[in-house]
Amino acid sequence: MRRTKEDAQHTREALLDAAEVLFAQRGVSRTSLQEIAKTAGVTRGAVYWHFKDKAELFNAMMERSTLPMEEAVQTMNPAPEVALDELATSALNALHRIAHDPRTHRVFDIATHKVEYVDELTGVRQRHLQVHQECQAHIRAAFERAQGAGLLRAEADAHLVALSYHAMIDGLINTWMLDTSAYDLVDVGQRSIALFIDGLRVKPA
Repeated sequence: MRRTKEDAQHTREALLDAAEVLFAQRGVSRTSLQEIAKTAGVTRGAVYWHFKDKAELFNAMMERSTLPMEEAVQTMNPAPEVALDELATSALNALHRIAHDPRTHRVFDIATHKVEYVDELTGVRQRHLQVHQECQAHIRAAFERAQGAGLLRAEADAHLVALSYHAMIDGLINTWMLDTSAYDLVDVGQRSIALFIDGLRVKPA
């Protein structure tokens, strides 16, 4: 039984590896499940044993790299006095992974430039929206904690702040993906985040 589970996990990882390579080379819509199976050295039936369709396979490929970042946001220290610093640290860790971890870089490139949210990939769009909404909810909660502790300007709309903060990080990543030589993602990200958050902090009298 243990060997069977190990074999199944090995096959699943091989399929995800193959999908990652082919999606990066050809785009998601132009890559078939048959091609993924062939590259992974398994049958098409093996694909459907692990994934019901291409959207589910794509989402699993994304989660393999992005789940640690999502979990980091979800487990931030709830203490109000460190809420803003925790937000900054979480975002910077994500930017560092995208810039320096080849797998994370590749899947973000696929997600931003190699996928169309049409037909069989509507499930990918739904998952993308879900991740965005969950991330924004955690960001908003962190800003609200800081605001409740008097660390964030009282007149700031936490929902608008969270939306703007998330859009800024997302924009930095997407623009950098178009030309990775344009700027240092981590350095520019760090300075942009500091500028954003410092502008919201309550200034000493």
